[in-house]
Amino acid sequence: MTRRDVIKGGGLLGLLFFSNPLAFATSFLQEEFKRGFRYLDLYAVNTGERERIAYWIDGEYLKDALDRINYLLRDYRSGDVASIDPNLLDLVYITTRLCEKDKVLVISGYRSFVTNYIMHQRKKGVAEHSYHTKGKAVDIRIEGVPLKTLRDVAVALRAGGVGYYPKSGFVHMDTGPVRHW
Repeated sequence: MTRRDVIKGGGLLGLLFFSNPLAFATSFLQEEFKRGFRYLDLYAVNTGERERIAYWIDGEYLKDALDRINYLLRDYRSGDVASIDPNLLDLVYITTRLCEKDKVLVISGYRSFVTNYIMHQRKKGVAEHSYHTKGKAVDIRIEGVPLKTLRDVAVALRAGGVGYYPKSGFVHMDTGPVRHW
């Protein structure tokens, strides 16, 4: 049985819900960790920029790679750049591996306090103290993965906050407390 068969049968989510999700993810990804690198294929939909980049090799985060990812995930409205939480990158990486897909479409990464304030005033659902302003949140979809499946995988990992926005076409993931909406 392949991972794809498990996912199609819903068995993956059952395993995640009824076991230690982080231990399962570590075991599931053990082969990739043996290779000694983690990578992301990120496409910022609002700027058209793309980074296909290894950001962790042999137990160390790569500063140059993190800088490039920070720039890609910048507040595209203001141009402000901030450090993105490496744990968030790992969460996105684990999610892509579980979904057996690579290309992550990024709707929103970092947001400056000013941008977030304006969005909070204008749009329902934008948190006043968003994890986006701390570099600890990202709004994504993964090419070829149904949004509901992406949400279910992220919730099952129990590694932070997960918001499901089907009308807007993305899932919010953050490294704050475990919760979902």
